[in-house]
Amino acid sequence: MINLEERKDMIEPDSSVLSISIQCEMLSVSKSSFYYVPVGESDENLAIMRELDEQYFSTPFYGALRLTAILILSGYKVNIKRVRRLMKLVNWQTIYREPRTTISDKTHYKFPYLLKGLKIEKCNQVWAMDITYIPMKKGFMYLTAIIDLHSRYVVHWSLSNSMSADWCTEVLKEAIKNNGTPEIFNTDQGSQFTSDIFINTLIDNNIKISMDGKGRALDNIFIERLWRSVKYENVYLNVYENGLSLWEGLEKYFQFYNHVRIHQSLDYQTPKQRYVLAA
Repeated sequence: MINLEERKDMIEPDSSVLSISIQCEMLSVSKSSFYYVPVGESDENLAIMRELDEQYFSTPFYGALRLTAILILSGYKVNIKRVRRLMKLVNWQTIYREPRTTISDKTHYKFPYLLKGLKIEKCNQVWAMDITYIPMKKGFMYLTAIIDLHSRYVVHWSLSNSMSADWCTEVLKEAIKNNGTPEIFNTDQGSQFTSDIFINTLIDNNIKISMDGKGRALDNIFIERLWRSVKYENVYLNVYENGLSLWEGLEKYFQFYNHVRIHQSLDYQTPKQRYVLAA
């Protein structure tokens, strides 16, 4: 079997017959993987971002002021402006005790949260999607995944070096192509998920749209648990050198997660077993 790197080498950027997009699709290579260039942050910034990423699982309610103080106590020479920039890069979403009263961007869609009190009883009833930051030895990438909430099955995932609406929409379309459509699709209120291209894809497929409350990441608790598993069971245990090694490592992990890893909440079945049984 030809590995990913060999398939990437087969792509001809200057071809007058086939576009890069078509070649990537034919060779099963994501465009983000083909174009990936390590992000140029200093070693210290990468170390701080790694600490922020790990800190989030313990104190997701911390804001920039407290995080700045923690980093200074740890020996870093940082100010709040720098910390806020790095928080944005790691996609830190502070959980607030009460809804924020900031003014929403009226140019983007907002939808109510539909999962409160909802009994999720079957496969493809509710899917959820989110984005998380993934550190590497040099640079970082973003991981997005869509899970079926009844079975915890990861219906699709992807890596990218930027958080774009086009990327998220491609992942959504691929998940629908391979697994059908859910009744409800839940996300946070990130700009990728409130964009025209993403929302219209859901509407065109007659999918009900649910969004977490602003500053309430725990509304999407199931995918937050997925991120914890991915990072503590794989990413933090491996120092991935580059985007290729990260992709290969995550490919193996998601195969393990879906087909081998049993869940107590699923009566010690795997997500794939529950997804098939519930279908």
